Formats: sequence, structure tokens, C-alpha cells
Amino acid sequence: MLEDLPVSERKVARYVSQNLDHMVGLSVEELAGRSGSSQAAVVRFCKKLGYRGYRDFSIQLVSELAVAQRSNVQRAGYSDILAGEKAGNVIRKVCHHNIQAIEDTFSLVEPEQVEEAADKLFQSQKIDVYAIASSNLVAQDIQQKLMRINKSVTAYSDPHLQLSSASTLTPRDVAIALSWSGETREVLEAADLARKNGAYLIAITRIGRVALADLANVHFGLSAPEMATRSGAMSSRIAQMTMIDILFSCVVSRHYNEIIPYLERTQQVVRARG
Repeated sequence: MLEDLPVSERKVARYVSQNLDHMVGLSVEELAGRSGSSQAAVVRFCKKLGYRGYRDFSIQLVSELAVAQRSNVQRAGYSDILAGEKAGNVIRKVCHHNIQAIEDTFSLVEPEQVEEAADKLFQSQKIDVYAIASSNLVAQDIQQKLMRINKSVTAYSDPHLQLSSASTLTPRDVAIALSWSGETREVLEAADLARKNGAYLIAITRIGRVALADLANVHFGLSAPEMATRSGAMSSRIAQMTMIDILFSCVVSRHYNEIIPYLERTQQVVRARG
């Protein structure tokens, strides 16, 4: 979120990220002074991260620092794959980054938002999923999952088909927009049209102030330590897939009695095919 923050809040964010070992016991007045900002900016920064205020933020930060220390998690682990690197290092880095993406998702996702989105998915008459490029892999996954519980769902990667389907949505329908940047033009256009037609919009993007979040009824802003070497988005895809798994599992859990017959039926059919 750093580059999206106002200057005063950016000063706070930079000081915190560069002085984690000195944050324990720091008052809001001291943080404002040391970061060259103001107490109001500190509070705004904390609330923008989803906390009630500085006290709530500092308690959580201390807790996470303690867990990281016990787990011997090193911040130096967020390193890119180097040319000619040994397989052991590649394995360690990729696994570390993917694990971190899942842990970040656990920290960022609000249970109340998940429950609301899950209920809307269950109650929907029709579900559209909009994504392109690597996010389309995630879109295909949510399509096959929701199809198994008898939901009318289609994942669209073609921008023209996205718009065509979005134009037919109604307030009884749900649209899921997937874009890690949150700024993909084609996905934004389809999401905007879906909202104008009254559909409930679920956005899954990176954390921060992104255009897609402004359109959504519920926005799941995630985090992933993406490497510069992008042989296809890696950690970000893991974060999105984890979010999809959470949503689907919550739908099944909250409406188990209605859904389980469909899951059993589809499982039997697939098993019969060997």
C-alpha cells in the first residue's frame, strides 16, 4: 500500500517497516515524532490497515513479531530467484513466499465479509467470474467448484464476453472480479457494468487503494511477496486460490444440508469415470 498512501501516512509506514525492532512500547506520540508525521496521520494509517486505532495496531504488531521470532522467519527470505541458483535455494524461496501469502491472507481476511459473500453466492441465480491472464487460472478453479454445488457459473476471460454477460445481470446475480493489480481495464469495465445492473460484486485483488475496490460490495485485499522473476504470477496466485477456497468452504459450511447432495452426486459421477 506504500505508494498509495498520502505523504504523512507514508512517513509512518516507512518508519514502522524500517524500525520493527524498535516498535515495542512506542506510544502514538513517539511514533508521530520519530516518523516526522502527526498523531492524526498515525491513527489514519492504522485505520487504513483495518485496525480500530493505534493501540489495536500495536498489539497485533507485537504479537506478529513474537511469532516471527519464534519461527525464525527472516525478512531476508523475501529474495528473488537468481540466475544459476541451486535447486535447494529455489525450493526454499518459492515455498517460503507461498507460505507467507497464505499467512498474509489469514491475517487480512475479515470473517464477516466472507460470511456475507458466501451467503450471496449461495442465494445467487447466476454467477459471472471476470479475469484475464494468470488470474483466469483462479477463475477456472472457482467455476469448477461452484458448478459442483449446482450453481450457474461461468468464468469469462474474453473482454467482449465479459461485457456481454455483465449486461444481462440482475440484482439476483453475483459477479466475481479477479485482478491482482485491481486496475485491469477489461475487468474494471465488466465489473462496473455488472454493478450498474444491480449485481453483487466480489473483488479479489492485492491490498491497497485500487480501482476495483471502489466498485465492489465486498473487497478482499490480499498480500503476497511476489518475486521479480515472473514465470507467471506465483505467490499472488496462491493468495487468490486460498481466498477462493475460503469462500467456497464457507458456502458449503453455512448451507451444508442443501449443498451436500450435489457434492455427493458430482463426486460419484467423477469416481465412476475412474
